This record gives sequence, C-alpha cells and structure tokens, in this order.
Amino acid sequence: MPSLYAISDLHLRHAANRAALQTLSASPGDWLIVAGDVAESEEHFAFALALFTRKFSQVIWTPGNHELWSLPSAAAGERGVARYERLLTICRGYGVRTPEDPFLVWPSWPRPCTIAPIFTLYDYSFRPAHLSAAEALDWAIDAGVICTDEVLLHSEPYASRAAWCAARCRYSEARLREIDRATDVVLVNHFPLREDLLPFMGAAARMRPFGLWCGTHHTEDWHVRFRAKVVVYGHLHCPTTSMRDGVRFEEVSLGYPGDWDAVQGLHHHLRVILPDAPWEVASTLIEPDQERRERSMQ
Repeated sequence: MPSLYAISDLHLRHAANRAALQTLSASPGDWLIVAGDVAESEEHFAFALALFTRKFSQVIWTPGNHELWSLPSAAAGERGVARYERLLTICRGYGVRTPEDPFLVWPSWPRPCTIAPIFTLYDYSFRPAHLSAAEALDWAIDAGVICTDEVLLHSEPYASRAAWCAARCRYSEARLREIDRATDVVLVNHFPLREDLLPFMGAAARMRPFGLWCGTHHTEDWHVRFRAKVVVYGHLHCPTTSMRDGVRFEEVSLGYPGDWDAVQGLHHHLRVILPDAPWEVASTLIEPDQERRERSMQ
C-alpha cells in the first residue's frame, strides 16, 4: 500500500539541509506533503520541487512565512500576494498541488480522504488575553523576541498581515465547506491551527512571545468543523504527534542544522500521515488544561 508522507521547514539556505535533501530515497507510488518553509530563494525552492517530483508520485505544498519573504528593496509587484502568486507559478510548472488547486483525494484509503492544503497566516491573536495586538508586540520586543517577518514579510495589497490572514481564513473556510462530507480530511497548514499546540513552556517559556507569529484563533476548531482525520503543520521546529478531540496532529518540521539528526538522514525525518501510524503525545506539548491555567495566572 502506498504511503502519504509529510515534511516541512527544510530551510534550504543552509548547505547541510540542501546536501541532506539530495540523499532522499525515491518513493515511487507514494505522495509527499511539504508544509512550508522550503526556502527563501526561488532557486532553492525550485531545486526542492524538482527533486521531490522526481522522487514521489504527487507533491502537495502550502507556503510558510519564509517563502513569502521579500527583501526591503523588492518592488511592490514582488511583495505580499504577488510573491505568493509567483510561488504558485513555480509549483504549477512542476505539477505540485497548492492551496489554490482542486483538493486531491487519497486513493488508497478504506474511506475516501481529501487532502486539503490551506494557507492562513497569523493575526497576533496567540497572545495573553489582557494585551492588545500592539501591546503584545511591545511585550515581545521587551522580551527580546521578534520575528523577521516584521521586516521581510509584506502584505500588499492588504493593509497588514492580519488583514491578509482574515482574507485567507475566509477563503479557506469557503473551500473546506465544499469538501464532500462522505470523506475524511487531512488538513495541511504551515501554521498550527491551535494555540495549545505551541511548545513554549518550561525552559522554552521565554520564547512564548513568538506565538504572535504562529497562527490565529480563527482556526481553533477547524479540525472538528471540517472532519479532519489528521492535521499536518510545521513552523515550530518541534516535531511531535498529539491528539485533540480525537484528531491526530502532526508537526513535521525538519528545521535548521542541529535541529535534526544528520546521521539518520533526511528520509528518517519524513512523517507517515497515511496509513495510520502509532502516535505518542510528546511531553513538551502544552495541553489545553495547562494552557488555561497559565493564562489565568497572567
């Protein structure tokens, strides 16, 4: 039986990651989900798509924040939505499916399973409840935590990334509502759909302000509303498997050199999404009850 694999956050500006990618084994008949942050440059992005489409029968991609970066010197026609549309053009040249294409149905599943890549961005709502978005940005800056998106991820023609996020959520909801209710769903997004998936606790608590750039509360219940069997995401560089409301969530990041085991090779870091695989809840995850307690103390 063929497998559906997933990976994200390849960050190919790093030579070690590019070298690892070239060692990837061929998987004829298998499909691959690539959940964003492949590369900042179009050259590296196309390099990855060319390799993936040689190794797998079908490749499905959704953008991360790094792909959407534009240098400050970039013209308005190369920023924001225009940048995203440029990436879509590259994907279509390789036959890679995107959030703008018809959703595919996984062919080797006892019950049909629609694979739905979406692109929702973030709106700074993953923040302490008593802070406004502007206050939360000040809080993050005071903590020494700031995302490079604030300089390099533009939102044209939208007034802000939050406005672009709102538009993407409306668009994605409309498409997800159209999925045949007789099918299960694999939801794919670069950003986590729920704030309680963020791993910022214990020694990592100092990074909690980074949650501002990690998603939107608008997607909190999408795994239930849209009948997800599995949710695939990245962005956090914290590969884990967890369950929410009986739905399996898979964070599938590779990450920067040092985040992953170079000895085992890249193929080891591909996550099996379908057929079902055993899962364990990683101890670093914030569980919902714990997150609510943390908020009540703020």
